[in-house]
Amino acid sequence: MNPTIFARLAPPLFVLIWATGFIVARFVAPYAEPLTFLFVRYVLATLVLAVIVAVSRVSWPRNWHDWRNSLIAGVLLHGLYLGGVFWSVKHGLPAGISALVAGLQPLATGLLAGPLLGERVSRGRWIGIGIGFLGAAFVVAPKLGGGVPPLALGICVLGMFSITLGTIWQKRTGSKLDLRVNAAIQYIGAAAVTLPLMLLIEEGHMELTLPLLGALAWAVFGLSIGAIGLLLFLIRQGAVVGVATLLYLVPPVAALMAFALFGETLSPIQLAGMALAALGVAVASRN
Repeated sequence: MNPTIFARLAPPLFVLIWATGFIVARFVAPYAEPLTFLFVRYVLATLVLAVIVAVSRVSWPRNWHDWRNSLIAGVLLHGLYLGGVFWSVKHGLPAGISALVAGLQPLATGLLAGPLLGERVSRGRWIGIGIGFLGAAFVVAPKLGGGVPPLALGICVLGMFSITLGTIWQKRTGSKLDLRVNAAIQYIGAAAVTLPLMLLIEEGHMELTLPLLGALAWAVFGLSIGAIGLLLFLIRQGAVVGVATLLYLVPPVAALMAFALFGETLSPIQLAGMALAALGVAVASRN
């Protein structure tokens, strides 16, 4: 594919695939404990990527510096972020609130990109970030009901900060590794931090049903390889604040998927939120 065409298709394709993570979480919850599922996902993704690297004859890094950078990125981008979100939802945090917490990432990235990366966030981009957050809030607002478990909420917030720091770390280290090698090492890091937590607080329960196996296959190939590969590509190509702002489109896309697959209703305020989220991303992308 022409590199210019791929660069244009990467952002919407990333949003589309990333949004399916909410669908996967819904399918998986009845059949597997969250950290157990994620650990198996990381191991399988590592093995698949290792085979791809071997077939492609790409070199693994020869120095500890590159290994360390990718391992830390994996702990932050995958292990702590996904572990925090999955655990929180499993322990009573409403999906709408978890999505709203995740929607704080562009704001956190905008605040930290300056001091940590020296990346200036323009006034126009801040306006886009604000509009996008308002739109994301409108999308999840109808789902914000019931009690909020404080511990689950706190873990989810920590997960949001983890992916924020992971995105900044990935940009700051400026890894020149092949994206396939980089992703494989990241999943080793994610598995390494997930395993002891899994052994400590879970029993390793997984029911090998067709829905779970299907969700696992998509989580490995679609999310762990497809979406993360696109994310690493976008981080390498552009400003981290602009990449993070794309996540505002995830709740609207996920809501549309839930409407199509599960018959979940879409209220007028949610439709308005989708339009606002799209407008926010458009404004942020042009500044």
